Amino acid sequence: MDISEIIAGNVGTEAGIHIGKSDAPVKVITFVNVRCPFCREWHEKSRDILTRYLESGRIELIVKPFDKEKESLQRGNVFHHYLDYSAPEQTLEILDEIYARQDLWGSLTLEEVANFAQDEIGLSEQDNKEQAEKIIAEANAANIRLVPTVIIGEHIFDEHISAEELEQLILEEAGKE
Repeated sequence: MDISEIIAGNVGTEAGIHIGKSDAPVKVITFVNVRCPFCREWHEKSRDILTRYLESGRIELIVKPFDKEKESLQRGNVFHHYLDYSAPEQTLEILDEIYARQDLWGSLTLEEVANFAQDEIGLSEQDNKEQAEKIIAEANAANIRLVPTVIIGEHIFDEHISAEELEQLILEEAGKE
């Protein structure tokens, strides 16, 4: 991923699914599309570390479901409109299930994905249009093109980060407070 053109300063903390304490010293911002296999890799690789720091109150995780035009990611766009921004902890658990079952729904038609979200996972469509538009505008303003894009302070990376490197970035950013 070429991060040299990403303008992290154009990424805010308002839009997205906010998990953890809003006054946490470290913000972990993730632009994801739930159909992306690399986003699934990031989610699975980072889940335990992020959970530990969420529970200790040291980070706030801000998940930004990024609707993409790419045909293969459109199924993720459908799922994004079923995520409940008002129930962030539950939504994080639902993301676990969505990613775990990605191979089952990933090649369905868009209508079948909506039915899967409702019938198999028990979700209801949410009014996320305004949030989705803000996330897309923010990504465009920051030159974010690829998912996952993860930002911690001035550090920008994708799924190619080890658990140790992730933990070190969190601790480094926490040390700045």
